[in-house]
Amino acid sequence: MNSLKSSVQLIHLHPILWIFIVVSFLTGSFTELAIIFSIVFLHELGHYIAASSFRWRISSIVLWAFGGVMKTDEHGTRPIREEVIVILAGPFVQVLIYGLLYVVSYFGVIPDYYFGLIFYYNTIILLFNLLPIWPLDGGKLVFLVLTAFLTFKKAYYATIMGSLAICALIILVQLFLFPFTLSSFLIWLFLIHENWKEWKYRFYVFIRFLLKRYEGGHFVRAIKPIYASPHDNFLDVLARFQREKKHTIYIEYPDRERISIEDNECLDFYFNERPYRKTIGEAFTGY
Repeated sequence: MNSLKSSVQLIHLHPILWIFIVVSFLTGSFTELAIIFSIVFLHELGHYIAASSFRWRISSIVLWAFGGVMKTDEHGTRPIREEVIVILAGPFVQVLIYGLLYVVSYFGVIPDYYFGLIFYYNTIILLFNLLPIWPLDGGKLVFLVLTAFLTFKKAYYATIMGSLAICALIILVQLFLFPFTLSSFLIWLFLIHENWKEWKYRFYVFIRFLLKRYEGGHFVRAIKPIYASPHDNFLDVLARFQREKKHTIYIEYPDRERISIEDNECLDFYFNERPYRKTIGEAFTGY
């Protein structure tokens, strides 16, 4: 019972959802909103069940029109495979909804009108959440793919900038090529606002990634060396860190033998000594 109560307390309604609730009452479309909300809730429940099975620390679940966000305290320290499973758990629930729809329809339990509505909104929400836009499921998958090849910092920056560009393009297309709808316009503005916030706090997201890695629990799949000049800025070297990679940093001096430093040594030095204006050479050899 306590577990159920604590799980329910994690759920929050985003202000934009309240706007849609008011609009639905004024326009007489509350049935459609109830269907949308139910699908979104089940979608996020899929994420929650998958994350809980991996013992993730979940801070909140925010529901908004056509989607939601499950916020966790896991920031780049979990295996990519694990994150993919958690992300796909939401769309998987919607696939199950299709199956359930056809079963109840076969037995004549649900009227054709409601069958059509649920099928339509389930499809719209599924396709919408798979768009390559952060923080939708599609955007998170893009980010995970990029982290397999790029540094965490570059992958994150590319995901947010790409999301902003796609949202802006969709708004322009809607304004000039399709009939204007306020609900759609609000959704895209909301996503632009969310990505703009992410972009403003991008440095803190990067530092949070380093801090979580420093605190332990980092999953390692491969070893990748980092070659640095003693004149390289300390933080620039840390910006080359990748997920699921263990790094040995080789500082290459022109007039002496290179030295090697493990990534955990660099993180320990950064968070305890705070060498914000130092080069990697100054930090470890005084060069």
